[in-house]
Amino acid sequence: MGTTAPRLDVLAPLSGWLVPLDSVPDPVFAGKMVGDGVSLDPTSGSLLAPVAGVVSNLHSAHHALTITTAEGVEVMVHIGIDTVMLKGEGFFPLVEQGQQVSAGQALIDFDIDQVGRNAASLLTQIIVTNGESVHSMQAAQGMVHAGRDVVLSLQLANGQAVAQRQDGEPKLSADIVIGNPAGLHARPAAVFASKAKSFSSDIQLLLADKEANAKSVVAVMGLATKLGDAVRIRAHGGDAAAAIAELTQLLNDRCGEKPGEAPQAPAEAPIAIQQQDNDKQLVGVGASPGIAIGRIVHHRLQEFDVPEQGKGGNIEQQSFARAAEEAAAQIELVKAQLSDPAKQAILSMHQELLQDPDLLALTYTGLAEGKSAGWAWRAAFSAYSARLEAQDNPLLRERANDIRDVGRRVLALLAGIKQAALELPAGSILIAEDLAPSDTAALDPSKVMGFCTRTGGATSHVAILARSLGIPAICGISQAALKLPEGRQVILNGSEGTLAIAPNAAELAAAEQEIARLAERRADEAKGSMQPAATRDGVRVDVVANIRNAADAREAVAKGAEGVGLLRSEFLFDNRDTAPTEAEQAAEYCAVAEALGKDRPLVVRTLDVGGDKPLSYLPLPKEDNPFLGLRGIRVSLDRPDLLRTQLRAILQAAPLTQLHIMFPMVASLEELRAAKAVLVEEQQSCGQHDVKVGIMVEVPSAAVLAARFAPEVDFFSIGTNDLTQYVLAMDRGHPQLAKQADALHPAVLNMIAMTCDGARAHGKWVGVCGGLASDERAAPLLVGMGVSELSVSTPAVASVKATLARWSLAECQQLANDVLALSTVTDVRHHLNQHAR
Repeated sequence: MGTTAPRLDVLAPLSGWLVPLDSVPDPVFAGKMVGDGVSLDPTSGSLLAPVAGVVSNLHSAHHALTITTAEGVEVMVHIGIDTVMLKGEGFFPLVEQGQQVSAGQALIDFDIDQVGRNAASLLTQIIVTNGESVHSMQAAQGMVHAGRDVVLSLQLANGQAVAQRQDGEPKLSADIVIGNPAGLHARPAAVFASKAKSFSSDIQLLLADKEANAKSVVAVMGLATKLGDAVRIRAHGGDAAAAIAELTQLLNDRCGEKPGEAPQAPAEAPIAIQQQDNDKQLVGVGASPGIAIGRIVHHRLQEFDVPEQGKGGNIEQQSFARAAEEAAAQIELVKAQLSDPAKQAILSMHQELLQDPDLLALTYTGLAEGKSAGWAWRAAFSAYSARLEAQDNPLLRERANDIRDVGRRVLALLAGIKQAALELPAGSILIAEDLAPSDTAALDPSKVMGFCTRTGGATSHVAILARSLGIPAICGISQAALKLPEGRQVILNGSEGTLAIAPNAAELAAAEQEIARLAERRADEAKGSMQPAATRDGVRVDVVANIRNAADAREAVAKGAEGVGLLRSEFLFDNRDTAPTEAEQAAEYCAVAEALGKDRPLVVRTLDVGGDKPLSYLPLPKEDNPFLGLRGIRVSLDRPDLLRTQLRAILQAAPLTQLHIMFPMVASLEELRAAKAVLVEEQQSCGQHDVKVGIMVEVPSAAVLAARFAPEVDFFSIGTNDLTQYVLAMDRGHPQLAKQADALHPAVLNMIAMTCDGARAHGKWVGVCGGLASDERAAPLLVGMGVSELSVSTPAVASVKATLARWSLAECQQLANDVLALSTVTDVRHHLNQHAR
């Protein structure tokens, strides 16, 4: 005779109306990732125990708890949506974790008005979290009374629940130091949130006393993390340990962001003399360099009229789901037409926003209140864009434009209106209050000569896209630009951030001549790029390239580079779980050497990590100022095993090319001697002795002591990017200081001159491999100071070679003498511009 499985009735913990769980405005609950059950729209403010048992978990924010019954069934009650963000305000627990309670006993009192005003929703979830213990479940409907009516009738599996509950305590990671130069801005936040969504556990990212839903791009961005911030991950659920392990690794890997990919103001932008609006000119922020002549075309955002009241919850939810899905498909179509990974990454972040749980939760709250899908969605994305615009971090403020872009795309679909495409006539200068990143990515450079926006800045996605397209652009232009007549001719100077209004014939002619001159000059330079670099009077200067791998080396040689002045070996160590083996490294170095051949030099910089370049498998101690801590050669000397392995691998390339080994961030002779001692031992073990040895000059001590270093090295290579930030005490990635951290600052130039003087006294050569080497205006200045090698970005090879050919050595030396006597960056740049050839 069979035995009927026992039943368990779950009582209403609050009075109110029952709501199906799948209609809850939270995808985690609606998707039943936590478990199955029912939701309740409360009318009372005292939470009663739905079952008898032990309080196995009481959340620290006091908005949620779990009771485990004698049968092993875990019943969780979660008051409201996003109430964790209230951090306990308005909640008053009456019991403690571990306490035995009876059905109907008061557990938590809460201020229903206060919580209702501050939470996304008051909908309270009653969920069985270990569903394997239940054979079947029947949910009640309609109005229920707390402690009296049954909301869930459970038939237990196998006559009794099988208790397989996890540890009731949430798991917490150790401190994780943010290594992203601009913090967790849009792209790394999207990567992090996407990974977090692959786990069923409830996951928060913690920063000091702030916490964010790890599955929300907006919430993660809203923490406004900065480089060096220590965060922790808290996870609660069956896969909490795995979630913490994988997400910790992801943060240590900077969510896949390379050091140079973080948005920042262009480091080489000149400090312009302050200009003001007047009748002839409007002034903004130069976002993308270049000069353009064209006629004004205004782009105004479409208005979408949507009704406030919906046609019913299910109808509006389906309508919203279809629109979001179609919007994602539209973005995917735009991505497919792009070849630039940076542009594709921006649009991928837009797709991620369409699945953002916080945005969806706010939308579903509006739907639950009877609003239309369009009305609820517009309210949601408007609120979130406003939240980001209130942040102190300018990078985060500018991400509000991305949210509005995605929001308007979905809103157009909900309103049944096709978004107007930017079909512009040739010769257009586009002026807009705001320009969506997706619209910018689709601009045709053959028709759009340039554009101005009222909002944004040099770090916005719009500016990044403009620079990648080669379109001159100005952000933050005066409001007066929006009132300029359609079709008026203007001159846009993206380098200086100026818009000349109704220029006269002479001004137009001058601009046209400058545009034509630059175009013709670039074409001529490309023709002569394969000629050896030399001054007009025949003095040779090596113009070589900064590269990362063999593919870069082949491209550089094809564009006229005479060798490699900087192989950034850290790219072999990045994006890995373990350090590359000796064989793996040797294969890469030899591939580069073979691409160059025996007649071209190869300068390999040993591992340069630390500061803004961490490695996940090489944990460094937490430092208040990592830029002044373990960096460069200090890391290698601290880990001689890694240094020895790398040196053995590099030495295998010696028979294939003119090999040079360069140590980074050397500040003292003791560091140099220690590194050289290791190299000599490895040379003796493999028999490769024909190798030149040098150091990077990146800190003031190396420049000041250049004459002391010179007898012990074969060459110097000046890294102007780091040298600038250490001389001026300005972080070159700082959004406010980036423009002032200028390598043409007289103090930096004098450090370069000092290095050249010390090297010259001992017959050693000096190269420059930092950003300043790629500035064609600075090339004759550097040569005049004594630099004999310029290691540049591959696209700059032709222009730097051509510039040097227009100067004699004596003229370069006179230019250096004149510039070194100047006192400000503005004076230096003005002098170089005046003498540009």
